[in-house]
Amino acid sequence: MSLDKHEFFMQRCLQIAQNGLGKTYPNPIVGCVIVFKGKIIGEGWHQKAGEAHAEVNAINSVKDKDLLKESTIYVSLEPCSHWGKTPPCSNLIVSMNIKNVVIGTIDFNSEVHGKGITYLEKYGCNVTVGVLEKECRDINKRFFTFHQKKRPYIILKWAQTVDGFISPENKSEKSRKPIWISNIYSLQLVHKWRTEEQSILVGTTTAIVDNPKLNSRDYFGNNPLRLVIDKNLKIDKSFSLLDGSIKTVIFTQIEKKNIKNIIYKVIDFERDITSQICDYLYKENIQSLIVEGGTKILQSFIDVNLWDEARILKSNSYFYKGIAAPVFKNEELNKTNFIVNETQINNNKLLILSK
Repeated sequence: MSLDKHEFFMQRCLQIAQNGLGKTYPNPIVGCVIVFKGKIIGEGWHQKAGEAHAEVNAINSVKDKDLLKESTIYVSLEPCSHWGKTPPCSNLIVSMNIKNVVIGTIDFNSEVHGKGITYLEKYGCNVTVGVLEKECRDINKRFFTFHQKKRPYIILKWAQTVDGFISPENKSEKSRKPIWISNIYSLQLVHKWRTEEQSILVGTTTAIVDNPKLNSRDYFGNNPLRLVIDKNLKIDKSFSLLDGSIKTVIFTQIEKKNIKNIIYKVIDFERDITSQICDYLYKENIQSLIVEGGTKILQSFIDVNLWDEARILKSNSYFYKGIAAPVFKNEELNKTNFIVNETQINNNKLLILSK
């Protein structure tokens, strides 16, 4: 089979793998298709941690199992070779007598990392690796960042006006009402993003001024772990972030007993807090983080170059005065090769920067 056809079927693996985004943590998202004489006869994706992997679902979907020995199995990520909550997929492929295996990318998790490929080749499989490798790595950027950099994948997100403000000048802690810059379509998109990531972070001022819920109420899916920086525990128990409805971690300098769904984590505010937050999330097996603001905390991640992606919603409104949006230093922009994507969302523009 030509490489072009390999890419065609791997593209289908990537497409169906996306169905698992936000649902498989701490596992990666994976898609798999089985092809017999140029026709897809089975496909599947990993749907939830602890449940069947993509290869199992794809093999189970094939009606005539006798066709497997003459088929090619495509999988976006190297099949696992270890026993976890489910049996190893490489063993299953061998046991079903599937001789041709096409893999998008190696799994860099130390428990796998080439062992699945070695097992398949040991038992006579013809293995092709690296088909649409960049794309296959990109869909699991959270998983790979976590295992290779020992920290979560970090997404910076904010909305700003045409003149570069995220909040008007007269915004006060007494208002406790958010002023929306983005439109309703962008807001729903933001809630979709929340279902795809494991945690979300705001600072004290944002928590008090906006009284955010930081949930995904406008889109179907999981709520992220809520994270709040509150050095001196200024946030009153009447605020939404302390309602106990969602697991919430408060980063503070004051010792306090945990209560229902509220965890108080003491950190050293004399040191860089961004790395301490990342270290905590890594220990808790949290693979992704959205930093929602405000400017001070967003800028702190930018200043230490601790981010992977920035999602900036730009409206067509003006504040003229107010709290300025975060900025990237020109020297950093010049040093880093950013991938920039722009999308129009009604009267909003979505700008995505990724490294």
